[in-house]
Amino acid sequence: MNENLAYGFDLEPFMGIPTFMRLPATRDLAGIDVAVLGIPFDSGVSYRSGTRFGPRKIREASLTLWGHNPTLKVTPLEVLKVIDYGDVSVIPTSIEHTMAAITSTASQVLDAGVRLISLGGDHSIALPLLRAHASKHGPLGVIHVDAHLDTWESEFDHVPFSHGTPFRHALNEGLIRKGEYLQIGIRGPVSAEQDYADAERLGARIITMQEVIERGLEQALHEVHQRLSGLVYLSVDIDSADPAFAPGTGTPEVGGLTSYQLLQIMRGLQGLDLVGFDLVEVSPPYDHGDITAVLASNLVFEFLSLLALKRR
Repeated sequence: MNENLAYGFDLEPFMGIPTFMRLPATRDLAGIDVAVLGIPFDSGVSYRSGTRFGPRKIREASLTLWGHNPTLKVTPLEVLKVIDYGDVSVIPTSIEHTMAAITSTASQVLDAGVRLISLGGDHSIALPLLRAHASKHGPLGVIHVDAHLDTWESEFDHVPFSHGTPFRHALNEGLIRKGEYLQIGIRGPVSAEQDYADAERLGARIITMQEVIERGLEQALHEVHQRLSGLVYLSVDIDSADPAFAPGTGTPEVGGLTSYQLLQIMRGLQGLDLVGFDLVEVSPPYDHGDITAVLASNLVFEFLSLLALKRR
């Protein structure tokens, strides 16, 4: 890989090829620290589809990320060598084949010693990504920011996999360290009275949106740091944001996080040993003025900033 990566920051946002932050588009992992991977799959959704277009739109929105993070005081691409690895070859008619392809592609990146940022796609992609990361690193601590539990046994009769089931499977498969699975921002109506209790029995610590409001984000983040002891994987569903800030998603829930609160959560993870990140459920067909994609691209930038701080 060329030491002098051409990022294209000299171009205006409306110019050039829209890779993420106009990073080099390559599958050459030599000397690379972080790869951005698109997973344009939305056949695991139970309501509105469209997230297969999420990775492309997030990349497009990222062209206004100028490069320096003044809050965290770091310029990620001066510290890290980052590429856009392109997309997983998904099969819209087969969630099982797609999950196998996700795990295989992610493992190729991880086996090269490169950290992975994945752009969804629906939340079913978290399971094959966790399989790849746990195969490389062993069981992980997991921070799951979402409006929904995603620990249901099944959303459809006799169909085990969907965007509402990934973390049940991950917990049952031993991909997550015992006592180190935290959900933040959970809210809204659920299917049955016992849904929260079922998630807790599986091993989830649920920090509901109501608790975030009552205790404050600072206390919630303090608990995150107390509970997590090793390598950590972060999974963010954009519907954790209130629809006022992220209308472009498949299953919106009122009363959610503001865009600034999501930035606070990301920045509050500073110091954790973060090994992977997925950002899911951006559905451009339901977006307005690209505000959901803009938020998503900024959350990815914050994650890159955290990795850069850790490296520096």
